[in-house]
Amino acid sequence: MTATDPALTALAQGWCALSLLHGRIEAHIERALQAGHGLSVREYSLLDVLSRQHSGVGGMLQMKQVAEAVVLSQSATTRLVTRLEDRGLLARYLCPTDRRGIYTNVSEAGLKLLEEARPTNDAALREALDEAARNPELEPLVRVVESLKVPSWNRLLPAHQ
Repeated sequence: MTATDPALTALAQGWCALSLLHGRIEAHIERALQAGHGLSVREYSLLDVLSRQHSGVGGMLQMKQVAEAVVLSQSATTRLVTRLEDRGLLARYLCPTDRRGIYTNVSEAGLKLLEEARPTNDAALREALDEAARNPELEPLVRVVESLKVPSWNRLLPAHQ
């Protein structure tokens, strides 16, 4: 039998609680988005991330950055982009200054769907957090999430490389 470091055990338990909270929130939002808009959480996230990019200097995201923002591998992100492009929600185009680069933009139909889905996403998030807050083990994590003041989603992404 080996001795277990109490600090590592607490860290592992904290990680498990955070993972549980994330899973519950994601599943709740997934059900709401699928039922109301035919979107998965990943599809919604991709539309949201791409809708926030701009055409100014440093405003267009590379696929690697998009993949990091939606927490998928680059190949899974490419498949997701293709699915949404096939549905007419996204369009790809060549970078005007580097013909090897490909950008992705949300179409008008994608922006409309995103606008319609955003209140569903926000309400489902609120419901999931309220439900989790009733669990004494998850309540401290919910308080932390609610207290976060993240200035801008794109500051969480690595800089252009």
